[in-house]
Amino acid sequence: MSATGIDSHAAEGRPGQHTWMHALVRVGFITVSLAFLAAVLLAPLATVFIMALSKGIAAYLHSFSDPDTAAAIRLTLLTAAVVVPLNTVFGLAAAWAIAKFEFRGKSMLITLIDLPLAISPVISGMVFVLLFGLHGWFGLWLQAHDISIIFALPGIMLATMFVTFPYVARELIPLMEQLGNDEEEAAITLGAGGWMTFFRVTLPKVRWGLVYGMVLCNARAMGEFGAVSVVSGHIRGLTNTMPLHVEILYNEYNFVGAFAVASLLTLLAIFTLVVKTLVERTGYRRR
Repeated sequence: MSATGIDSHAAEGRPGQHTWMHALVRVGFITVSLAFLAAVLLAPLATVFIMALSKGIAAYLHSFSDPDTAAAIRLTLLTAAVVVPLNTVFGLAAAWAIAKFEFRGKSMLITLIDLPLAISPVISGMVFVLLFGLHGWFGLWLQAHDISIIFALPGIMLATMFVTFPYVARELIPLMEQLGNDEEEAAITLGAGGWMTFFRVTLPKVRWGLVYGMVLCNARAMGEFGAVSVVSGHIRGLTNTMPLHVEILYNEYNFVGAFAVASLLTLLAIFTLVVKTLVERTGYRRR
């Protein structure tokens, strides 16, 4: 057989060898990824439910009849119910201003929106203590007018609002910039006012991005620990949210109660992920 024939035969075998190697690498990466997810994500989640149900379903359900646990659940849901709409309004207004207009201080506004993402939540909580605490800048005035912010519900909401307000704005800004101003300018040319243009043109175009940002904001609001821990005072039945209550129950060796509340937070997180996936599939595919 000639050298040319040998080279031709070798060349014919290379594509198959490359395909086999590509498949092996792909299987290896998938295996490593699944093993990592199982060790870091699935195993801890499974442990939460195993520990919560370790003494039976009756003990698990009985954990939620505790008044302090019920109060922590109500406070968490109330905080999210107030914070998410407020951050939605702010994020929508900020994104609209940044994406549609040029004005002095625009870069500063963008920096301020990103600030909570760069600052530790604990530092965020300490800032509110320095502002509204008894020895803070406004502490004496608040005490004189019998207004409680730190170690009370307003402080929890302010801290949660601070750490979660970038999510809606950061989701909408690139989306609005990508969509451009052509339709808004056409609407204004046809006689539509600013508010009508916003509600009839801009808002429908970004509605799925808005929902996506609200989902992320809600997830962070319900799971926030650091900033809320600083400003709450850990008063059982009054200022403990679900994450703080989990810590207290765990430190008291009430493992069933702690993991029961943790499992509820996990279920809320799973529900949030389901909503997020549905939004991605319906909204972003349409867009």
